[in-house]
Amino acid sequence: MTWIKKPASVKNALLVLLLPAGIGLMALAWLVHGLLLDRMSREFVESRLKDEVAFLEHQIRESNGRLEDLQTGDYFQDVFHHAFAIRSPSQSLISPESWTPLLMPLIESDQPATLHVEGAVAPNAPSDLLAYRASFLVDGMPIVVIVAEDLEALKSSQAELHLWTAILSILLILLLVGVIWLGISYSMRPVLSLQAALNRLQGGEISRIHVQSPEEFQPLVEQLNQLLDSLDQRLERSRDALANLSHSVKTPIAAVRQVLEDTSRPLDDDLRHQMAARLDDIDKQLEAEMRRSRFAGPQLGKSASPVKQARDLLWMLGRLYPEKSFELATSLTEEARWPIEEHDLNEILGNLLDNAGKWSSRCVELALEQEQGLARIVVTDDGPGVDEEEMANLGQRGLRLDEQTPGHGLGLSIVQDIVNRYGGQKRYSAAPHTGLKVVIDIGI
Repeated sequence: MTWIKKPASVKNALLVLLLPAGIGLMALAWLVHGLLLDRMSREFVESRLKDEVAFLEHQIRESNGRLEDLQTGDYFQDVFHHAFAIRSPSQSLISPESWTPLLMPLIESDQPATLHVEGAVAPNAPSDLLAYRASFLVDGMPIVVIVAEDLEALKSSQAELHLWTAILSILLILLLVGVIWLGISYSMRPVLSLQAALNRLQGGEISRIHVQSPEEFQPLVEQLNQLLDSLDQRLERSRDALANLSHSVKTPIAAVRQVLEDTSRPLDDDLRHQMAARLDDIDKQLEAEMRRSRFAGPQLGKSASPVKQARDLLWMLGRLYPEKSFELATSLTEEARWPIEEHDLNEILGNLLDNAGKWSSRCVELALEQEQGLARIVVTDDGPGVDEEEMANLGQRGLRLDEQTPGHGLGLSIVQDIVNRYGGQKRYSAAPHTGLKVVIDIGI
């Protein structure tokens, strides 16, 4: 059973956490203040009692142990404001006399130093007192001196001070509540601005979120805008796919229909081959556009293992082109991951390696590198290469530089589309000896 229900509001959650913590810390500080005040007061009283005992000892030694000499002059009026007791072998002196039942047992005891008496019952005498006892010899005569102070008055003063401290603590708690409320309200203003921007976005007033937000909320705003960009790109891709399909299949379908509707013309082998070629074009166009529609683009939380996927593709292409060698060069570990959607990375690597496998003579090399926040894919083949003036046209949709080589000229175009969605770059250059080198850089 859950005893504490989680607040639905961030503001309430902060108040629930901060207010009890503030009140608890203030109460702890108040308790510590009481303990320290009691300790400091006791130490201060003990220090004064020791000083007065030392002063009395000095006076007794000056009078050679004659206690009657201490009762002359204005000594007690000017110096002493504590109760005291002095005992010599010949006499005892206690002031005030009403404290005699309390001080006499202390004189007769053998306990040295500080003495604390609680719960004493004597008329006109305190029930709680602190005393300091010292014994010494004056001309071979033992003298015992005790100086005591009433702790009741001191504790009453402490209690009053502690009470005022409690009142001040309560006022500080109320002030703390106000400060926390204002601080939370001020801190939550960016959230309210973001909420208003989301409402405007939902109402169609704006297409992107542009609000002044603290750095803690900036990644959230960027991810929301990235999600909106991704949705727009998907909508645009869907529209482009429909337009491309409409344009690409219209002519083949019209040609096939014309042949089928012409009943006067027999379907010989040549016409059958033409119809099959037209239908094959339609199938390839559908396949290409379906592949384009599956591209995800940058997605939060999506990543791929480049080394593992590269090894799987190289193994498969090695079976597809058994007469050619596919090699992998990388310093990445098997656990390394790139923030690229797995299907997108498969399309990039698969199209580049398949294109290189078709054109290579004996060897295709794939290099995977990562440096300074950049993922780099390098594919090199040892084929005939591409002329400088034709490299600028590589990657155009449907472009085939050699009609004799199987394919439909869509692989490099698909790679270009994916790289563009990730904000990357693709470069073509001549390989060191012969062939084509393709370099793709994507920020990670």
